[in-house]
Amino acid sequence: SSSPPRRDFISVTLSPEEAVGAGGYNNSKAWRRRSCWRKWKQLSRLQRSVILFLFAFLAVCGVISYASMGEPWKSLTNKSLDDQRTEPEIPGLKLANPVVLPAPQKADANLGDYPELSPQKLPKLLHARRGPSNLQIKPPRRDVRLKTQHDTGRVVEEPVQADKEEKTEKSVISWRGAVIEPDQSTEPPSNKIKEPEKPSSVEAEDQKEPVPINERQLAVIEAFRHAWKGYKDFAWGHDELKPLSKSYSEWFGLGLTLIDALDTMWILGLKEEFEEARKWVAIDLVFDKNVDVNLFESTIRILGGLLSTYHLSGDSLFLEKAKDIGNRLMPAFKTPSKIPYSDVNIGRGTAHPPRWTSDSTVAEVTSIQLEFRELSRLTGDEKFQKAVDEVMKHVHTLSGKNDGLVPMFINTNSGQFTHLGVYTLGARADSYYEYLLKQWIQGGKKENELLEDYMRAIEGVKKHLLQRSQPKKLTFVGELAHGHFSAKMDHLVCFLPGTLALGAHNGLSADHMKLAEALIETCYQMYAQVETGLSPEIVHFNLHAQKGQKDVEIKPADRHNLLRPETVESLFYMYRFTGDKKYQDWGWEILQNFNKYTRVPTGGYTSINNVQNPSNPEPRDKMESFFLGETLKYMFLLFSDDIDLINLDKYVFNTEAHPLPIWVPA
Repeated sequence: SSSPPRRDFISVTLSPEEAVGAGGYNNSKAWRRRSCWRKWKQLSRLQRSVILFLFAFLAVCGVISYASMGEPWKSLTNKSLDDQRTEPEIPGLKLANPVVLPAPQKADANLGDYPELSPQKLPKLLHARRGPSNLQIKPPRRDVRLKTQHDTGRVVEEPVQADKEEKTEKSVISWRGAVIEPDQSTEPPSNKIKEPEKPSSVEAEDQKEPVPINERQLAVIEAFRHAWKGYKDFAWGHDELKPLSKSYSEWFGLGLTLIDALDTMWILGLKEEFEEARKWVAIDLVFDKNVDVNLFESTIRILGGLLSTYHLSGDSLFLEKAKDIGNRLMPAFKTPSKIPYSDVNIGRGTAHPPRWTSDSTVAEVTSIQLEFRELSRLTGDEKFQKAVDEVMKHVHTLSGKNDGLVPMFINTNSGQFTHLGVYTLGARADSYYEYLLKQWIQGGKKENELLEDYMRAIEGVKKHLLQRSQPKKLTFVGELAHGHFSAKMDHLVCFLPGTLALGAHNGLSADHMKLAEALIETCYQMYAQVETGLSPEIVHFNLHAQKGQKDVEIKPADRHNLLRPETVESLFYMYRFTGDKKYQDWGWEILQNFNKYTRVPTGGYTSINNVQNPSNPEPRDKMESFFLGETLKYMFLLFSDDIDLINLDKYVFNTEAHPLPIWVPA
């Protein structure tokens, strides 16, 4: 083999001065980069591979370390922030109404595993404030995706796109995503349509650790799912389930039960059922149909349910549907007196009174205000609020009241009360008194006429309608007819203890809470003294002691039970404001009796005709929409020890148990 060719090399050495003069090394960045690159290229392939591997290894280790240390650091930071948030001092605000709650803990409860539970920790004493802090609630952001955590029944919001400027604002998240911000104008909405306000998006779950779902709440969830199964199987998309005949009944043909139950499903954390119902609302809920609806019932159930679900979920679908039905109900206000007609054809845009009279019911025309006022606030269109405010201002000036108590009927032509001399807190008048207080709370406690009318009415109740029964001396609310007292009390009147307690919580007379405590005892006895443990629709109280006689007397025409919510509603308020667990125990008894006497094996619950016959309560084959919309919702809230589960300093319930935000807490 031939030898390799010889290569000759010439070595040249330049002094630094010569190199610089020749344009060589000058310590510039470009020269250094070229020099480093030459040195890198001079390394062997093995050396370069080792160096690259080391760099990659260090990078992977860094990522793993960050991931493992991030969660503890975040928890420590959140804990520090939570400690700072706990019980902030607000000048001039007194602490009141202590409530006993269990310490927050992680929930292990599985909704499908009823009734297994995680163990409860020792309770600690917390203080509920009388009146909310100086904050403003805005509607939830539209651009959020919703995730329901089934183990806690709570919902986490995932921001899809958040404005960087909004993130810098100081905001507090109320339960399930309604954002509260300081100092927003309280002027009536302008007449110009606007998009709903979009608050900054912060996850509610960062605020505090959720309170776990307990055994009794799981029982409510199981009851709801059983009722929902019947509705889904036999009445889907229709107004009400007939569980025995496995069919349905129609009232307006607008899916009343489904809409009434939307926010209940949200509060109970039933994501699957909620999403299925939402799909029906999106595709099948159409208001452009030739049908007469009752203004009051469609407002509290449909409009109220849609607005509440919008606030809890942040889904603009529900606001759009609420605007649609709100506009279609407006023809009811086209009357000579501005007192609305009772019925509206939502397809034709016409309205009329009942066929037999030109009167409207006082409770109906004065119990639509919370919903229409909120619709104005969200849309910026003042016509809704203007229409209902005119009604309240008119009723405020009317003669025919008796120490604040109002008659049951009002004429749509003259605008005057009719059928004078009959006063009740039962049917046809009940929610007038409820909405006086709740509008005052909703509007930030600024509308003094509403408060004056409410306070005067409660004094009228004390003066004319309160009596005590025998033998247990139960305080009850009777009726007055042309100066004659009747010891008759509707179950509907059992809304009153909760309303009185709500007023006392918001700074009204402490005597109201004492009266609430007496009346809720009476409402409980309306269940406890009956053979099935379920209250009839109407009771009469004995005013004179007789041997072997109970306080409660029931007439054959009054012994039906419609699965009504009023007593459970008041039990919820009483427990929330006092922490006395006897109210939870009373509610638990009622739920067990509903399960025992009204539950239908194939799905659903039924109203019954005879609460005095445990062996045959005579089922009526009808499940009212308010059983899902109100009764079971209030049951779930009653059994909760989480005061932020619909915080009553941030929300006010309409008369169908749909929570709406308080505008400007005082």
